[in-house]
Amino acid sequence: MKNYPHQELTKSIIGIYYNVYNELGYGFLEKVYHRAMIIELNKNGYEVEHEKKIEVFYKNDVVGTYIPDLIINKSVILELKCVEYLIEAHENQLINYLKATECEVGLVLNFGKDPQFKRKIFTNDLKKRNKYKD
Repeated sequence: MKNYPHQELTKSIIGIYYNVYNELGYGFLEKVYHRAMIIELNKNGYEVEHEKKIEVFYKNDVVGTYIPDLIINKSVILELKCVEYLIEAHENQLINYLKATECEVGLVLNFGKDPQFKRKIFTNDLKKRNKYKD
């Protein structure tokens, strides 16, 4: 099995995700799962930031902001969904969050009819971190 950044942390988060899904089941709004995930992640001793604004820069200028659902231990971004099935756009959204931060690993967690998750990795050595000076 290939090693990747924060492997044990993501394994634990996925376990917590399935615990929340099994407890609540299918059909609630995303906000309900969001709150349940925060509770369970905190109970398990994780630092949880929710809906933290992330600025996107072009050279020295802020050109946009992203707001991922959760950031765990300043290391793993979680994007929660309640959809029938995950599509490429959901994964691309997560990759953009990874590009805009120092986080290298993200999970899309779908609380749809059939639970599913996608793990995305975008290591910092691949990110363009241009430092411009006027």
